[in-house]
Amino acid sequence: MASRQGLDSQIVIIGSGISGIAAAQKLVKYGFHNVRILEATVRSGGRIKTGKFGNNIIEIGANWIHGPSEENPVFCLAREYGLLEPEALNPENQAVDIGGHPPWVTNWFSSSGKKLKAEDMNPAVDLFAELLHEAGEFASKGVEPHSSMGDFIRTEARLRAEKQWQAEGARTRAQWMCLISNQLKLECSINGSHTMDEVSLGAFGLYKTLPGLDCTFTQGYEGLVKNLMAELPGGLVTYRRPVSCVRWNNTEGADRPVSVEVEDGERVTADHVIVTVPLGYLKRHHATLFSPPLPLHKLLSVQRMGFGTNNKIFVEFDSPWWDVDCEVICLLWEDEEDLVDQVADVKRSWIRKLFGFTVLTPTERYGHVLCGWIAGHESEYMETLPEQEVMHAVTQLIRTFTGNPIITPRRMLRSQWFQDPWTCGSYTYPGRSCSSQDLANLMEPLPSKGASQFPPLQVLFAGEATHHCYYSTVHGALLSGWREADRLISHYSSTGPPEPLHSKL
Repeated sequence: MASRQGLDSQIVIIGSGISGIAAAQKLVKYGFHNVRILEATVRSGGRIKTGKFGNNIIEIGANWIHGPSEENPVFCLAREYGLLEPEALNPENQAVDIGGHPPWVTNWFSSSGKKLKAEDMNPAVDLFAELLHEAGEFASKGVEPHSSMGDFIRTEARLRAEKQWQAEGARTRAQWMCLISNQLKLECSINGSHTMDEVSLGAFGLYKTLPGLDCTFTQGYEGLVKNLMAELPGGLVTYRRPVSCVRWNNTEGADRPVSVEVEDGERVTADHVIVTVPLGYLKRHHATLFSPPLPLHKLLSVQRMGFGTNNKIFVEFDSPWWDVDCEVICLLWEDEEDLVDQVADVKRSWIRKLFGFTVLTPTERYGHVLCGWIAGHESEYMETLPEQEVMHAVTQLIRTFTGNPIITPRRMLRSQWFQDPWTCGSYTYPGRSCSSQDLANLMEPLPSKGASQFPPLQVLFAGEATHHCYYSTVHGALLSGWREADRLISHYSSTGPPEPLHSKL
């Protein structure tokens, strides 16, 4: 058990997203009683955000439990709180290993207004899956034969298509290359990157998947947040408290080593501060957020790691124009055989970046609702447009691909994560030239090891960007919050020899 003095420590957590809540929950459970969360907005949950769309509950932020199995703490908590449907709980569901790509039933539509046969698309689908699998193995091999994921996929797809598809007609080969362009855009959404040219090939395989068929919350992801919040003492979170500066290594007559300055003028002193702000916010505000500034190795890692935008566009229809068993709709532009995942003219052609739609199921609950996915700068531009303009662009897109000139959505709703001043995007991916050391640097507390003249663990870091293999996920964020709570618990429970210092650049 921690000492009395340890349990009296003042601990401030910046951000009431899932990682901040998880850290507070574990610390309070252990017996720390001076824990406080400062939240910039009016709500808890961060990038977990459930909304209403007509009569439907939809996820504006986090969508799935990725890998709902015993190893996933989000799944275990959701099960404990009774937030999942029986199907998600059956052992068969937990045993399926999808490797991060659900075996969705796909409807393919082409820009000439035709529905394509799914079986005719299989050779290209299989080639792309093969390339993704191979890309994931470079992390363990320690080699990086191409400058990026995008470069690897383009180079290898062209080489293999030339060998494997020789017997096919020119039109079929062109169509399959256009399909690979579509899948590159899909990967941009999965990774949260503008283009796969910005994703590190050597670090792509650092991301680990868990077994289990991805599932959703019947009443919304925020149910998880509400249940966790209910376990915290009332008043532990204070809202509308944006932090302007974390001053650490205080030595001038301060009773505690850290001082947190809030924008409204409040100054909170603390023994430990856990910073859980998104990487996008950190990239934009690190220079003013920390005094003294972040150490160079940590700052370089913040810059090298990628953080991009992936938005959703929900559209509802009176009747479906897709098959009854369809789970995802992919849109194949017939002039994209050059393997493109970004548009040349964002203002004129941003809608081309929308790779397709997922179908909200079951129909009995949702009616006929689709969720479109769009990443990158095109997605960021979409956020700036009037809602009617987005609605018009999506309507024209669907009419083009179905060949039906009268299809009209009933309503539309979009997310706008890049404009959100507290997130500045969606989630983390391994940027070009980054490595596992960058993830280690992001989670490293301040002051760095070796600065023995200062009190240790003044500033700790949590959030999805700080998890070494589950970055970009809710379970990664949750585990990172628990990790930093454990770090403080362990600090006050024992005092061992300092760890050896390693180079971090």
